[in-house]
Amino acid sequence: GPGDGLLTTRQIAQGWGVAVAPATKVVAALRDEGLVETKVGSGTVISARTDPARSTGRTASPRRREGVPQQALHREHVLRTAISIADVEGLDAVSMRRLAVELGVGPMSLYRHVENKDELVAQMADEVFGAADLPVEGPPGWRAKLELIARRQWQLCRRHLWLPRAVSFTRPMLVPNMMAQTEWVLRALDGLALPIATRVREALTLHTLVISTALPLADEVEAEQETGVPLDQWWPAQRARTDELLTSGRFPLLATIPQDVASDLDQLFEYALARHLDGFAALLGEHADPRPPDQ
Repeated sequence: GPGDGLLTTRQIAQGWGVAVAPATKVVAALRDEGLVETKVGSGTVISARTDPARSTGRTASPRRREGVPQQALHREHVLRTAISIADVEGLDAVSMRRLAVELGVGPMSLYRHVENKDELVAQMADEVFGAADLPVEGPPGWRAKLELIARRQWQLCRRHLWLPRAVSFTRPMLVPNMMAQTEWVLRALDGLALPIATRVREALTLHTLVISTALPLADEVEAEQETGVPLDQWWPAQRARTDELLTSGRFPLLATIPQDVASDLDQLFEYALARHLDGFAALLGEHADPRPPDQ
């Protein structure tokens, strides 16, 4: 019935003797049809929405959202809707069919704005990075500039937990707002007597630091949506096993670590950023630099 929890992909795989991949497609198909929905703290549940066509045997027309007429569909609204789905349910929940259902249009109408899901995700990420609002010049000094852009990107990842999973370094997305951020870092490093290859690697490394530290946030969203168990409930369930391991005497140093040290990703990000910039400052000391040391 409406509100009842849906089986997880692992339960479907085990119960019906199929692999996890097709089980995942089952859940995605149910979500695309609007038959299930995700609720924070409850995981995936049976949708309370009714579909009159289901009882008559007629094909249901796409659900039309109140206040969003089909003729008003435009790229910005498509991206905002896709971003809102990803913010609540994670990136895997975003599909062309699901987006069409949310917008109340036929799936084919979306292809006037994006060619496929890969392009949709790229445009979503570009839209989000465009909200970084970087100043033209920035604060004085290379370190303050790099701290500024790294923290702005971290804030974006905290606001949109799916964002780290949308970024690829091997197949980079050539979209304006993301390219503008790389250009901003290169300008921040201009005048440091560094070869362009080193400046590019620094820009990519700084971005990698932000994304890799934020990835556990994206993974946690997916885990919570699949299991319906938020992190603050998951940890107590592991308490017995954790206590058993830490009191065994095998890990005396780990046993002294406060519980929140490893789980505080904000502090981990600040530590990683500071140590990285310390290392970059040491690199600058190995090059002839006509500017003062703090620049």
